[in-house]
Amino acid sequence: MDQKVITSEHHYQGLDEWTKGRKKILLVCDDSIRFLPDIREKLSELGKAGIVITEFSDFTPNPLYESVVKGVRLFRSEACDAIFAVGGGSAMDVAKCIKLYSNMEGDGEDGSFLRQKAEPNAIPFLAMPTTAGTGSEATRYAVIYYEGNKQSVTSESFIPETVLMDPNALKTLPVYQKKSTMMDALCHAVESFWSVNSTQESREYSRAAIRGVLENMEGYLAGTPEGNAGMLMAAHTAGKAINITQTTAGHAMCYKITSLFHAAHGHAAILCDRVLFDWMIRNTGKCIDPRGEAYLKETLDEIGRAMGCADAEGGAAKLQEIFKGLELPVPHASGEEFEELKTSVNPVRLKNHPIALDIDTIDALYHRILQ
Repeated sequence: MDQKVITSEHHYQGLDEWTKGRKKILLVCDDSIRFLPDIREKLSELGKAGIVITEFSDFTPNPLYESVVKGVRLFRSEACDAIFAVGGGSAMDVAKCIKLYSNMEGDGEDGSFLRQKAEPNAIPFLAMPTTAGTGSEATRYAVIYYEGNKQSVTSESFIPETVLMDPNALKTLPVYQKKSTMMDALCHAVESFWSVNSTQESREYSRAAIRGVLENMEGYLAGTPEGNAGMLMAAHTAGKAINITQTTAGHAMCYKITSLFHAAHGHAAILCDRVLFDWMIRNTGKCIDPRGEAYLKETLDEIGRAMGCADAEGGAAKLQEIFKGLELPVPHASGEEFEELKTSVNPVRLKNHPIALDIDTIDALYHRILQ
């Protein structure tokens, strides 16, 4: 699906055009909207113009299925005719699932929406990311939790048809969150590039996203409008890449680091990928990508060149240099934690990785990642 990207220019002219013909919009938003006076002012104007905007924010990070059910009930009871998601990955995931479940049978009790076949619907869906990292607004994936278990929901039909890019939404982000989300975008692009599922199209997205992150890093961290706009687009483009390929071992290995050490997701991802890149260069002989070892070597070199280096080794060194420059801390794991880490990796995600990884290799990599 070709997404339309609109901006906040000319006092949200693109948003005015999107709302034409809408009567009742469900606004799915997280707490970030409290710090976004521009979009709140615009929403107030739309309300005064006769558009009913019903806010739904009754969800938490790592959102629950039950929260989505509440959102579906509100969407139905208020007879909403469109969805506008404003926030980070959790807000996007909730909004996606509300769209997907809104035309299913029943009220969603006892997990019934999870057991039904999803049928596409034409509910207009606009997404405005408030972080430059997840790229969730560009992907067919959502994650919610039911009875303590992660539910990975996948549907092409809930990808927002329109995305609103507002650089002002990034102005108040804490520095640590900026660094972390930026690294999430970079890791998405790098992992998508080397994924066994990569295509010519996904590699073009990856290449553009890597360059976008590096070109806009300084301005983004300094809070310039140009840097913010560039980083938003880089993260969006990286999202388009993983929408095709999914992520690989770096993301599979980073989730337990996040839960054990309370590191932000992107922080944990760059901890892993800065070690994986160098390790992969030295272990291409274990390639499981059906396109072969020579193809993998060239791919790793392409990643290096996208980072402005001569080859893969230069790219791996550049990734380490970027990590060190951000001064993100490296957690220290105990023996028990290393044992927990090495058994935590989702083998499904390892199928996307181009080099075979067994439990001993994973353990050795974790010791390098957290040394």
